[in-house]
Amino acid sequence: MEIRRAMKAAELAAAEHLFDNPVRPEWADRFLTSTGHHLYLAYDPAEDAPVGFVSGVETIHPDKGAEMLLYELGVAEAYRRRGIGRALVRRLAEESRERGCYGMWVLVDTDNEVALATYRSAGGKDDGACAVVGWEFG
Repeated sequence: MEIRRAMKAAELAAAEHLFDNPVRPEWADRFLTSTGHHLYLAYDPAEDAPVGFVSGVETIHPDKGAEMLLYELGVAEAYRRRGIGRALVRRLAEESRERGCYGMWVLVDTDNEVALATYRSAGGKDDGACAVVGWEFG
């Protein structure tokens, strides 16, 4: 498996099967060109085809500094339980450290044992239950 940073919208379009919805070129371009936005793709070397991804958004606050939000992780079903998700999370954590982030975090449903196991195996630690409050616009 090889992990590469996505640099072009065409790379995300080729990985569309890994996302929840179709990739829109204008959104892909905006994500890839926005400062602090990161997306890595895992490739099956035999086929040079994307089999997983992780995305992160670097946030900064005046009194805390920078931290990374692990926004989303996805691995094609046929490639799960091979360490690809763990490797992607570790790559994003490495990027976070290189960029001077003091930490990285992710929101996970407390009953999503597969995701929790992946994040724990990549070095993450639970900090207890939290509530998510959301707003939808449009």
